Amino acid sequence: MNKDNETYLKLFQRGSSNNHLKSSLISKKAKVTTTVVALFCLVVTFCYYFAASNNIISDDYFVRNQNPSSIQTNKHEKQEYPLTCTKGNKTETQTCPRDQFPTKHNPTSLYSHVCPSYFRWIHEDLKPWKEKGITKEMVEEARRTAHFKIVIADGKLYVEKYRKSIQTRDVFSLWGILQLLRLYPGKLPDLELLFDCDDRPVVPSDKFHGANASPPPLFRYCSNQWSLDIVFPDWSFWGWAEINIKPWKDTLKDIKEGNKRTKWKDRVPYAYWKGNPYVAQTRKNLLKCNVTSQNDWNTRLYIQDWVKESNEGYKKSGLGNQCTYRYKIYIQGYAWSVSEKYILACNSMTLYVKSEYHDFFMRGMVPLQHYWPIRDNSKCTSLKYAVEWGNNHTDKAQAIGEAASRFIQEDLNMNNVYDYIFNLLNEYAKLLRFKPSIPQGAVEFCSETMACDLNGIERKFMEESMVMFPSDSNPCTIPPPYDPLTLQEVLERNVNSTRQVEIWEDEYWLNKNNGQ
Repeated sequence: MNKDNETYLKLFQRGSSNNHLKSSLISKKAKVTTTVVALFCLVVTFCYYFAASNNIISDDYFVRNQNPSSIQTNKHEKQEYPLTCTKGNKTETQTCPRDQFPTKHNPTSLYSHVCPSYFRWIHEDLKPWKEKGITKEMVEEARRTAHFKIVIADGKLYVEKYRKSIQTRDVFSLWGILQLLRLYPGKLPDLELLFDCDDRPVVPSDKFHGANASPPPLFRYCSNQWSLDIVFPDWSFWGWAEINIKPWKDTLKDIKEGNKRTKWKDRVPYAYWKGNPYVAQTRKNLLKCNVTSQNDWNTRLYIQDWVKESNEGYKKSGLGNQCTYRYKIYIQGYAWSVSEKYILACNSMTLYVKSEYHDFFMRGMVPLQHYWPIRDNSKCTSLKYAVEWGNNHTDKAQAIGEAASRFIQEDLNMNNVYDYIFNLLNEYAKLLRFKPSIPQGAVEFCSETMACDLNGIERKFMEESMVMFPSDSNPCTIPPPYDPLTLQEVLERNVNSTRQVEIWEDEYWLNKNNGQ
């Protein structure tokens, strides 16, 4: 019994020794009180440990409970910081307001949960510079293909632009970085980096090996096993204005609602794909797998005409309305494709055509757990077997689709996207062997200088994706690097799972061709 309960009982027992009847009555009361207090303590203890258990981190560093950084108090209790547009006329230049937003991160909760396991790849992406660090000369070497340089100094963003990117990739990538600085004001160290907004990686690893290697650290949206480019979340997380795809937070909600509208077993039992086939030969080859009068490869493939769709007000391209098939096909474009996350977010089982490129989160997904691997060199037969297997194992196919959707909804929500960027930039800054400096031609960027002069859908998407107040909690804690043995096991697991599917597929076609 704890001291508080002992003291509580002694108050009833004092002065009762002279009266046996009174002592007996008080003794009975004391026993009742002890029981009540004990039960109360038991209930409190149970509730405490039950609440704590919801924050237990499972194996492999996955956190399946609610992300603490998403837990918000009543919105009306927070002070919001909307755009402060001060430009009064066309000749006046919009400036960054001073003292309008906190410059220091003061979270109400000091708790920091462990990041999802795919954050561990940050260590692998930065490994080429772990021993020697990053010099000023290395950074400048990346300028050959970069679209812009960013410098973060005292919590402010400065940008030196070199060339225009495709569409508004550069604009919304910079916007995303600005929102990170609003989410965690003053928390990132000073840093300097170069960014390439094009598709394919350009830093080949075979040119930079040995003790004297000095590869240029270059950030971009995807890489591959033969390149050293550092992967970074793509611009569409804050909106793809040119094709009317909303910021990720809202798109994720639309897809989640779309998943509810059609139960998995009520969906069309074929493999669906809709996109632009003209950006890569592999996509042109995919069209040969479409249904014809001679062949039915269990696919339903459609060409996306974005010009026509734009003229018709994007009525048929809503991502929340495209989760009506049991199976959805992902296939790379000129490099990796932005469509990846939208496809995986559906509860449909993703048929993932083998790709040489990866973005920042895909390495955390597992064949046969989150997607079904498809051969690139024999797409049609591979797709037909995948659909046959799924329709004969509906519970397993549905489970694969739901696991991928859960991964995207939970581990790839905007809180984790921001935390990935924070941890990536924070780890990168630790490697710098020089003091970042603001270039003479750089310009300070803030939300106001980016958004206030805009109109239309770009302004709309910026306002919808704008961080209105600092986070209540710290960024998640990045898990430690893979040790060599564990990394090898992860890679072999993926290879073996893919190989298992290929064995099943080969046996299926062998039996079918033999008339069995």
